[in-house]
Amino acid sequence: MPEKPDTPLDLIADIGGTNARFALVGANRQPYAEHTLSCAEFPGLTAAVAHYLQKVAGSHPRRAAVAVATPITGDRIEFTNSPWSFSIEAAQRELGLEQLLILNDFTALALSLPLLTPDERHAVGGGEPVVGAPIALIGPGTGLGVSGLVWSGERWIPLQTEGGHVTFSSVDEREWRINRILQRQFSHVSPERLLSGPGLVNLYHTLAELDGWSPETLTPADITSRALAGTCPHCREVVELFCGALGTAAGNLAITLGARGGVYIGGGIAPRLGDFFNQSAFRRRFEERGRFSSYLAAIPTWVITAANPALRGVAAALD
Repeated sequence: MPEKPDTPLDLIADIGGTNARFALVGANRQPYAEHTLSCAEFPGLTAAVAHYLQKVAGSHPRRAAVAVATPITGDRIEFTNSPWSFSIEAAQRELGLEQLLILNDFTALALSLPLLTPDERHAVGGGEPVVGAPIALIGPGTGLGVSGLVWSGERWIPLQTEGGHVTFSSVDEREWRINRILQRQFSHVSPERLLSGPGLVNLYHTLAELDGWSPETLTPADITSRALAGTCPHCREVVELFCGALGTAAGNLAITLGARGGVYIGGGIAPRLGDFFNQSAFRRRFEERGRFSSYLAAIPTWVITAANPALRGVAAALD
């Protein structure tokens, strides 16, 4: 843990649908005193912040920056995959802050990408990144985050998108049939309906209906652990479908952004899959684009393996 600075501290946080990650930053701008709290244990942001600050027992910060897993369109923040909601102005007042910056969680993660060291990412195919070209970011976790970076000539500019909620692209007969079942349930089928923790569960139950077997009540962690252990062929197919569909989504994003600077895979699911992900259909599906296959074959893809990298992006945004 870095030495605690004498200068005033800033509070930084990354709030997803499941976990709230907090840290402090001082003069060296390196996060320390990191703690992860379960969102389900707190009614909202201010209660979680108060609990964290009580745990670290330091001086009260004057500034804070918080990444949230939801669009930011005004003062009112309503989480997409969590019951949390708050007013930015009211939260700043309740927490006694001089400044409260709110940004999208994948905007924060995008800002962290230039700060990653080589050992904090794992390459999955492709060539070398083109210096100064756009960089893409996609990440399945509790939801599906999408962002990217564009070079201005002086600095990287993060993109604020909700690309996880575009329309899912089926590439074969089985995915088309899966899509039809999910359409009955959700009307509009976005990539997030498959490429997320809840999406793994959606896929599991959809395959049960499609193939006529009886599903168990499983969590996303149950599905991935059984798939990796090879103890459940249904779970294995779910994760295989997940990896392939993620490859298609990542390839679509790379073409859309012209992301010849590379594509990063964030979120909590892909890093846990390890060699399964490396050997999956992800990279093949990423490249399969007919006339543009050679274009995509040259683009590197990396799985982010750093612990809580978005906190570094939040600190960068506050600065």
